This record gives sequence, C-alpha cells and structure tokens, in this order.
Amino acid sequence: MRYQKKQNTKKKLAVGAVVGGLAGYVAGILTAPKSGNQTRKDLANKAGDLKNEAAEHLQNGVDELSEAIKIAKTKSISLSAKAREEFDETVIKARDAQNKASEVLKAFRAGQSSDPELAKAVKQVKLAQKNLSKYLKS
Repeated sequence: MRYQKKQNTKKKLAVGAVVGGLAGYVAGILTAPKSGNQTRKDLANKAGDLKNEAAEHLQNGVDELSEAIKIAKTKSISLSAKAREEFDETVIKARDAQNKASEVLKAFRAGQSSDPELAKAVKQVKLAQKNLSKYLKS
C-alpha cells in the first residue's frame, strides 16, 4: 500500500509539472512579440516535446508497475507457502490432540485417569477443532 501511495504522488507531481510547464509556455508564447506562423511552429514543437515526455512518463509507469507485479507474485508465492505450513502445522496439532484425547479417554474408562486430565484433553480437542475449522471454511 505504501508503494502505491508513493507511486501516486510521483504521478501527480509529474502531471502537475507537465501541466504547469505547458501553461507557462503557452502564456509566454501568447504574450511574446512573434509572428503567428512562428508562434504556431513553437507550439507544435512544444506539443511534440510534451507528447514525448508524456510517453516517457507512461513507459516509466509501465516499468514500475511491472516490477510491482513481480514483487506481488513473489510475495503471493511466499504467503501461499506460509499458509500451507500453518495449515500443515494445524493438522499436526489436531492429530496430536486427537491421539492424546484418545489415550486419556481410554485411561479414564479404565479408571487410570482423573477428571482434570479429561477436561484438559477436551479443551485441547475443542481448540484443535476450532483452529482446523478456520482453514476449512476459507
């Protein structure tokens, strides 16, 4: 987002400079003591210069946009890999919680586990379900 704001500021500055330069030039030409033919030639030359300058600014904008797209693609790939890692980690935690809960449940049924251990296992299972459902909904 910050990159985009910087680009917008540059573009506005460039457009302002071109418009300001054009306005100053036209005002100067219209007040200068030249023949109509010479004034028209000067205006045509300046218009050609401004056209070339605008084309150069446009090319710079295209080049900068191309670079920004490359950066965005790189970040997208990185984010995808990171999301995949987080998802895999969440699945592993869910499996661990499932295995621990199964062990605690077996121990509880066998009379070898206490209520606090069962409550802790239930909390872990619920948390794992909540975390995993976040990924499955998106």
